[in-house]
Amino acid sequence: MPAVSKGDGMRGLAVFISDIRNCKSKEAEIKRINKELANIRSKFKGDKALDGYSKKKYVCKLLFIFLLGHDIDFGHMEAVNLLSSNKYTEKQIGYLFISVLVNSNSELIRLINNAIKNDLSSRNPTFMCLALHCIANVGSREMAEAFAGEIPRILVAGDTMDSVKQSAALCLLRLYKTSPDLVLMGEWTSRVVHLLNDQHMGVVTAAISLITCLSQKNPDEFKTCVSLAVSRLSRIVSSASTDLQDYTYYFVPAPWLSCKLLRLLQCYPPPEDGAVKGRLVECLETILNKAQEPPKSKKVQHSNAKNAILFEAISLIIHYDSEPNLLVRACNQLGQFLQHRETNLRYLALESMCTLASSEFSHEAVKTHIETVINALKTERDVSVRQRAADLLYAMCDRSNAKQIVAEMLSYLETADYSIREEMVLKVAILAEKYAVDYSWYVDTILNLIRIAGDYVSEEVWYRVIQIVINRDDVQGYAAKTVFEALQAPACHENMVKVGGYILGEFGNLIAGDPRSSPLVQFNLLHSKFHLCSVPTRALLLSAYIKFINLFPETKSTIQEVLRSDSQIRNSDVELQQRAVEYLKLSSIASTDVLATVLEEMPPFPERESSILAKLKKKKGPGAVSVNELEEGKREGGELNGGGGERGGDNSTIAASNASTPSPSADLLGLRTGPQVSAAPPSAGSLLVDVFSEAGVNDDGFLSSAPPSAVSEDAAPPLPESNELLNKFVCKNNGVLFENQLLQIGIKSEYRQNLGRMYLFYGNKTSVQFVTFTTTVSCPGELQSQLNVQAKPVEPLIEGGAQVQQVINIECLGDFCEAPLLNIKFRYGGALQNLSLKLPVTINKFFQPTEMASHDFFQRWKQLSQPQQEAQKIFKASHAMDTEVIKAKLLGLGMALLENVDPNPENFVCAGVIQTKAQQVGSLLRLEPNAQAQMYRLTLRSSKDTVSKRLCELLAEQF
Repeated sequence: MPAVSKGDGMRGLAVFISDIRNCKSKEAEIKRINKELANIRSKFKGDKALDGYSKKKYVCKLLFIFLLGHDIDFGHMEAVNLLSSNKYTEKQIGYLFISVLVNSNSELIRLINNAIKNDLSSRNPTFMCLALHCIANVGSREMAEAFAGEIPRILVAGDTMDSVKQSAALCLLRLYKTSPDLVLMGEWTSRVVHLLNDQHMGVVTAAISLITCLSQKNPDEFKTCVSLAVSRLSRIVSSASTDLQDYTYYFVPAPWLSCKLLRLLQCYPPPEDGAVKGRLVECLETILNKAQEPPKSKKVQHSNAKNAILFEAISLIIHYDSEPNLLVRACNQLGQFLQHRETNLRYLALESMCTLASSEFSHEAVKTHIETVINALKTERDVSVRQRAADLLYAMCDRSNAKQIVAEMLSYLETADYSIREEMVLKVAILAEKYAVDYSWYVDTILNLIRIAGDYVSEEVWYRVIQIVINRDDVQGYAAKTVFEALQAPACHENMVKVGGYILGEFGNLIAGDPRSSPLVQFNLLHSKFHLCSVPTRALLLSAYIKFINLFPETKSTIQEVLRSDSQIRNSDVELQQRAVEYLKLSSIASTDVLATVLEEMPPFPERESSILAKLKKKKGPGAVSVNELEEGKREGGELNGGGGERGGDNSTIAASNASTPSPSADLLGLRTGPQVSAAPPSAGSLLVDVFSEAGVNDDGFLSSAPPSAVSEDAAPPLPESNELLNKFVCKNNGVLFENQLLQIGIKSEYRQNLGRMYLFYGNKTSVQFVTFTTTVSCPGELQSQLNVQAKPVEPLIEGGAQVQQVINIECLGDFCEAPLLNIKFRYGGALQNLSLKLPVTINKFFQPTEMASHDFFQRWKQLSQPQQEAQKIFKASHAMDTEVIKAKLLGLGMALLENVDPNPENFVCAGVIQTKAQQVGSLLRLEPNAQAQMYRLTLRSSKDTVSKRLCELLAEQF
């Protein structure tokens, strides 16, 4: 850039600025500005033509006045005239004035565009840069129309100077963001991508910002950038700080460029080329290794640059989710940051670990830091860091640590910041529901939650506890007793009164036998809270009172007296008055039978998504850590959320990849799109669609499984590896069922009693559409009478990089040995693709776990002593004989693992009942490992011989 000569100092401008600064009041400043504006106006309108220096000076004064906050309505034409000057300083001021003051809809745009065209074609690099900066600053659609075709040519031209290339790349980026439909790269694509190989690091830094933005919208056009980006990153990471002296920042080579390269790679799945992938993994390992090295400088700038690269590398590792070693190392590195003195680092570490917790490879590693995260929740000064700590606890929670995490979150709630209490309450309620294996613990937790943070307990939370208590016979008595005790506290939150009124009104009879909780005591306790409550709660209590009359006839006169009082039947609130009058009349004239019919116990609530989870999803909003992502990371479904049906200690849940460019190893299951099934036992209905009710899904929307004769004759035979794929899902319900270069099929399934629901997710891994996509589910041979399978039609078109979901409902009519067949047909690039798989529906999916004492187990074992009832297999161990893994697989099978039953503590015994529509088949299992010989003896006894044999075959393949 040319040096400014001494005569360009613009003394008049300096004097004006000095006068403004010396003004003692706002009025004096306005007076001086008005005087100057009048002088400038007269100069512009005078007969004498102004020279370039004077125009520049006066335009500068107008610009300064505008920056002080005053309106400028003249001088624009003079600024445009400065653009035609051959002096750099005059042209610079003209462009500066236009960039700041000219509106994108101004009538002068055409004149400005002509001046810009002249400068772009001048081949003077200084003038070209000024013109490009002006285009980027204004960024109007008119400018995009005028220059979107010219700027790419300048960018890739061989004779363009490096400084101009940098400006051109950033200018094109600005135009693409404002008018993406006008910026069409077309023939320039490959040449723009090859700017990543440019020798000038400044050009590469500017170009990568442009390429990243373009790749996000058109990933396939720019996919060649991956190998170039990896190559450039490798050179930077492996270089010493002296190799890139001009771009080394506090001993860190090219930190900004490194971060941008890592961010670009996050737009794509892992490289398919083994050499490129190996080089990238090596780069990531080097970055992680450098993070462990002693710092080369104590300056904060050094650590900031180093950590910026590290966090981008960890983000890329999480995005790929395919390298277990890197994921665990990343988790350990983040764990070190959890106790760092820098608050920002602790925040970023917690945020990144939230995402890591959703990966099957790093979930266990994240759990090792639970004590540190709990300590952060208690001691952090910054509320945003505490909120991230709460998010991470929620993400790392599974059945093994649920009670500890819920207890810590409840403890923290007592002193938590008001801004995060409501979200904390929702998370505690969800975790308590999801991982409760003991319903009394769930009730205690929610009532404790109401006691600690009653003001923040939304209606959804106490609605949910009532739904679950009503749907669970085994917890109703305990809930009534617990809520009765809670209501005895002197200060009782109104939400507790609501829960108490509802539960005692329904199940107060279960504790009425104790003199300390007799019917009259219950009524008096509830009524003592009546005058302290709001109108809706009073209305609920009045309903509880009339229920008491039905449950406890001896309280009738006392309650009628309350209903008859003036404070009720003459209440100013019409709702309370109406209830009091109607309930009083009902209790007076209705017979006992009518009263019992009208006021009978509430029926079980229908199955649907937890309203608490729905509220948390809504509350999180954009920009926050998505609750769906956190939900994906859960390892095991709690009994409340699946009735014990979602089994498997090895459930694979893999972080979702970029929707437009799915990774070959990423999970296209789309678990976030599948509805959560909440947990209470199903009601008496036997229809599958009724039990698994789903909003917007009509029974008529499902197609029954096709009989063998109806399956297309040209359906492909099952793949050779079908049985192997089937065996993978014997002890788990979620994961990737099938994957090739074109298609990924993910599966998520849930089972309850003799019913099941399966979600299949078909992911298109290519950039080309799948057309005429059809699927057919068939039950071959005898399976037609043993399984009832209904499949919802799937979308016939799958866009490149997209996925579609199919819902399949399953009803077990009788025991079976074969598996349903899934045939998939679609056209890819005109060629027909035809493949068949076995759906992983096996008889053990319909197990109901059964707890048994040692005496009962062996008594039943002896009863099943007929030779045909037993199946036994002795086989060599094909996996390491790890006790925890064996337990996880047996639990995944669906049976109850019975502790301290077998006299030999090394043995494993299980019990369960297979639920079919026709009958129930009790089954007992005994697994005897011999670690020394690396052998197993597996024995199954069932009340039906075919079940014993099939279970023995299935389970022998798992060990």
